[in-house]
Amino acid sequence: SLFLDAGSSHTAMYIYKWPADKQNGTGVVTQHSECHPKGGGISSYVGQQGAAGRSLQVCLDQAMQDIPRARHHLTPVYLGATAGMRLLNISSPVQSAQVLQEVGHKIQSYPFNYQGAAILSGQEEGAYGWVTVNYLLENFIKYGFVGRWLSPGRQTVGALDFGGASTQITFVTKDEVEDESDRMKLRLYGHDYSLYTHSFLCYGRDQVLKRLLAHLVTTQGHTGTVAHPCFPAGYIITMKLGTLFDSPCTVAQTPSYSYNPQAALSVKGTGKYDHCLGNITEIFSFHSCPFSQCSFDKVFQPNVSGSFMAFSAFFYIHQFLQTTTGIPVTTPAQLEEAAHSICNMSINEMLVLAPDQEPRLQDFCAASVFTKVLFTRGYGFDEISFPHISFQKKAGDASVGWALGYMLSLSSLLPGESVGLRKALKPGAWAALLFLLVLLPATALMYVSLQACRRKKKGSSDTAS
Repeated sequence: SLFLDAGSSHTAMYIYKWPADKQNGTGVVTQHSECHPKGGGISSYVGQQGAAGRSLQVCLDQAMQDIPRARHHLTPVYLGATAGMRLLNISSPVQSAQVLQEVGHKIQSYPFNYQGAAILSGQEEGAYGWVTVNYLLENFIKYGFVGRWLSPGRQTVGALDFGGASTQITFVTKDEVEDESDRMKLRLYGHDYSLYTHSFLCYGRDQVLKRLLAHLVTTQGHTGTVAHPCFPAGYIITMKLGTLFDSPCTVAQTPSYSYNPQAALSVKGTGKYDHCLGNITEIFSFHSCPFSQCSFDKVFQPNVSGSFMAFSAFFYIHQFLQTTTGIPVTTPAQLEEAAHSICNMSINEMLVLAPDQEPRLQDFCAASVFTKVLFTRGYGFDEISFPHISFQKKAGDASVGWALGYMLSLSSLLPGESVGLRKALKPGAWAALLFLLVLLPATALMYVSLQACRRKKKGSSDTAS
């Protein structure tokens, strides 16, 4: 099957495969290939006729090559959109529908079996990410040497996802989930899983950076120049003021007096960790909680438990911190130390250490400090639980994210009941094995019968003599 993950900052295409003779394909789905086109997510092409569809063309052309021609018409294609389209759907449902319709027409111009496009809810995005992580780690089932799917009896792993416009936390909990909207029950392979899952819209990487700058503009005044404590010293950028307040995540911060969206705004980096930390903390609301306990923004969360996998932008931030500072980043103290080190670097120092990251170097201080506040103060990871977070891009040969879990669900490849004996051979070999299994007992039976007849004849001739 072919899956298009239409994220807020970019679209990714994944091609998955599984042996056709395995009923339900359980436990054998693998990633065949992937494709990442240039440009933004489909929601960024609003108002540009045909652009959202054209953005998928490179990957759809690649799929024509990757998938055997004889299987083109049999290959289902799904498109799932996440927080970027959720935001567009809030600000303009008509434009959101137009974008989905446009990408649908583009996909239908190819000879695949188009199954439709959908905007996932935040809860679905979190849950499917959790399914992907545990499926790839074989925490649900494992194929035994006897040709039987076995329950490995391992604990599941929580999922931490960080996209462009939202972030998700999902894990199994035995505690009561006090907010019904954050509770999800799944039955997979004969086991029941009680999940806590929450998606924070406007807390994705790109929207956080936009909210942070909007906050700095409103607190410092939009006079034309703003000092940015999270940008490195020596970094200056000029933009139109209106580009800050064009998102549902920042529209409430739009200045109410003498506001000119066309006015030029000059942003100058100062590289001050403490000031950066203070401003990012103000993006969160840690005040008042209507439940027994909360993460932030009045959202209920039970205590984190077990191991977690952090992926998407979390992986890239963690990797950047490790490679540029040499700090392992396996404890909250190390995360703080690494973030502090990055924030105190000038843009020129960063360019020397990570020239390949040049387009986004200025964002790593803010992203690192945000991750620190989110994980430690928000989610409540501490010296004991933080080391149980594994930062990953892939598990085996497959990319970690919500796409595989969603595709498995849509394709009915995740049975609710436990899985018994499965065919582990190709149809021809299976038929040959069945033939042998029937032939051997039959041959043995004939042999026993012949021996019995011979003994009977021998007995008769002995009696006669």
